[in-house]
Amino acid sequence: MAYRMNMPPKEAQKTERLFGTDGVRGVANVYPMTAEVAMKLGRALAYLIRNGPHRHRVIVGKDTRLSGYMLEQALSAGLISMGVDVEQVGPLPTPGISNLTTSMRADAGAVISASHNPYQDNGIKFFWRDGFKLPDETEAKIEELVSSGEIDNIRPTATKIGRAIRLEDARGRYIVYLKATFPRELTLEGMTIVVDCANGAAYKTAPAVLEELGAKVIALGVSPDGKNINHKCGALHPEGLAKAVVKHGAHLGVALDGDADRLIVVDEKGNVVDGDAIMAICTGELVARKELKKKTLVATVMSNIGLERAVAQWGVKVARTRVGDRHVVDEMRRNGYSLGGEQSGHLIFLNHTTTGDGTLAALQLLAVMCRQGKPLSELASIFQPVPQTLLNVVVKQRRELGELPTVMKAIKNVEQKLGSTGRVLVRFSGTEPKARVLIEGEDATRNEAYAREIVEALSKALNG
Repeated sequence: MAYRMNMPPKEAQKTERLFGTDGVRGVANVYPMTAEVAMKLGRALAYLIRNGPHRHRVIVGKDTRLSGYMLEQALSAGLISMGVDVEQVGPLPTPGISNLTTSMRADAGAVISASHNPYQDNGIKFFWRDGFKLPDETEAKIEELVSSGEIDNIRPTATKIGRAIRLEDARGRYIVYLKATFPRELTLEGMTIVVDCANGAAYKTAPAVLEELGAKVIALGVSPDGKNINHKCGALHPEGLAKAVVKHGAHLGVALDGDADRLIVVDEKGNVVDGDAIMAICTGELVARKELKKKTLVATVMSNIGLERAVAQWGVKVARTRVGDRHVVDEMRRNGYSLGGEQSGHLIFLNHTTTGDGTLAALQLLAVMCRQGKPLSELASIFQPVPQTLLNVVVKQRRELGELPTVMKAIKNVEQKLGSTGRVLVRFSGTEPKARVLIEGEDATRNEAYAREIVEALSKALNG
């Protein structure tokens, strides 16, 4: 089974884009992540949300990066200059901004974060008034407004200029919302949980939620200094969490990333449990409670084939999408599904939220553990991953795979060798000049050799 993700049409590549797969992102204070661009993005968003004579509001949050101060003020200035009021909440998880946008009936939400990237990077992403990320056509309109100068001369004056306030109770509102997603008849009393907040946006919210639900919490990564976000901690680096779980005899470990929209967990034995395994566990519970809509789980092409095998026992189908949680959400909304996610830990429980939420996902997993009275290692045993090999190759140019006969020959050759027991995925990165080759099959050693065959063909075809 092969998944081939090609580049967009050549004409679409001629126009430089600001938005990538998850907002605008780059090195802070280097184009496009400059104060000047942030201000223009604010002005463009403000222009699009105005739909009447009333005052309009945007919720603005950030993670703990040093550059967040600069971009927060620039983005806010752009919004205010167009007559839109800004409610700044300071460090708060990305899903918290989505939640506040809808609960406070704001016109939009903005998050200043580069998620799992190192501290020198930053990004800006927007939520619409319904709490969902902006559709592609809206992002394209913002890019057009930024580059065209169409709104440069729109300058409200006097009382029509916007204003900024600090929303002091934002964290408390979000904590109350998260706790409400955990079944009232259950409690975390008697459980010891290690939580690694990656020195990021959830450094105060995640420990508080777990403690208020009764758990004994051992908190890691809760001392942000502007530079240590995601540094050897959090969802990308769960090694320290695993050691802490074993050391303290905890029931599980919870690892979040910089903006807390993804979750990786560690079982009581110190073994890492990724997004695929968590989805398998939660799928079984939702099926048992007749809460999995249309008996379908949504995952991306990167999810392990073992996930399909695990959920097949309940008659559940897996719908595959392109990489990126926004594509998962789009598929769920389009077809009325309730659960989806990524192997990397972006998990979307659409009955509760509009975007990936690491803390919320941890609560749903904990609810399964409480109801079934089983340790995480036993629950996770239903998911048996097939060995995967992922190799990246830097490329000088990008072309449709169908235009590369030697590459297509290599792919078909590997597909024939794998047969029905594995799959091949070849795609170009959406953020880097790289091609990614994923081989999934029962023999890890052969997977490596097969991946190198395709990588070699790609390198020759695209690098000369």
